Amino acid sequence: MGNRGPTLEDVAREAGVSRATVSRVVNGVRNVAPDIQRSVRDAIARIGYTPNQAARSLVTRRTGTVALVLSATGSGFTARVFSDPFFGRVVDGVLPVLRERAIQPVLLVAESEQARTQLVEYLGRGGADGALVVPLDEDDPLTAMLVAAGLPTVLFGRPHDGERIGFVDFDNAAGARLAAEHLWATGRRRPATIAAPATAPTADERLDGFRNVFVAHGVTSVPFVRGRFTVDSGRRAMARLLEEHPETDAVFAANDLMARGACQYLREHGVDVPGTVAVAGFDDSVAARRARPRLTTVRQPVEVMAAAMAGLLVERIESGGAEPASKVFEPVLVVREST
Repeated sequence: MGNRGPTLEDVAREAGVSRATVSRVVNGVRNVAPDIQRSVRDAIARIGYTPNQAARSLVTRRTGTVALVLSATGSGFTARVFSDPFFGRVVDGVLPVLRERAIQPVLLVAESEQARTQLVEYLGRGGADGALVVPLDEDDPLTAMLVAAGLPTVLFGRPHDGERIGFVDFDNAAGARLAAEHLWATGRRRPATIAAPATAPTADERLDGFRNVFVAHGVTSVPFVRGRFTVDSGRRAMARLLEEHPETDAVFAANDLMARGACQYLREHGVDVPGTVAVAGFDDSVAARRARPRLTTVRQPVEVMAAAMAGLLVERIESGGAEPASKVFEPVLVVREST
């Protein structure tokens, strides 16, 4: 190849296929057999071919980028995002799916009305081929704005009623019920819960799912304190619960960070976990494995969900406007030393 870069013809010779076939694979055309796609991608990797993005965009009318959008309506956006391992897990799930298709992610933040308007305008001008949206708040208007603009979008979490948008979701209520039934089965009769902020999309599902199990078993009072998805808020909530309800023998927290904070507070104040108070979390994040004792928790497969979200968006983009699709994941309880 001398001093020139590898061309489509070079890839075709390396893969043993036609130039047209290589072009279809590079441009994301779907009518190519999977084994041939793999052969072409392997050849691309071996010889170091890099598509001419400008020429490719002229053919496909696509940018080869997807926006990964973190959206919020409340305050403290930076602290909320970078203190919680959830968002890193989303990125870990999205990247391999996009990388396999030579799509670059562009991280966008929508933390204000102005930022949301600018983001929709940017995408409407063709800044990216679609959006993967991770909302932090229940009343976030961004998804409705994207749907109204006709932009390919997939949401992490269930959309509001009537919004026609692709999404992945998790059965949060069922996960909370698993934690409650486990605590009941281990003899806990005076439960409490550290709930999510009232604005969080999953807050009521996890709170009601947990409390309803104990109510069904005849436990009429299940006190709760709302945290902020952080270790410190878990500590503060645990302190308040013990002060107001010293008889508490089990605590379910709406995420692992708050559960870890609860364990820290209990340990520092001489309360045995799980002997005196059992603690369960939600997510099965790295925080659950680093807690002492290690946390019993509801496993939410965030990386798998994020990968599915990216896959749904890519399919929507490549199909040129298929009906929005969705996928809901089921919970699993991971029992460790904290219960």
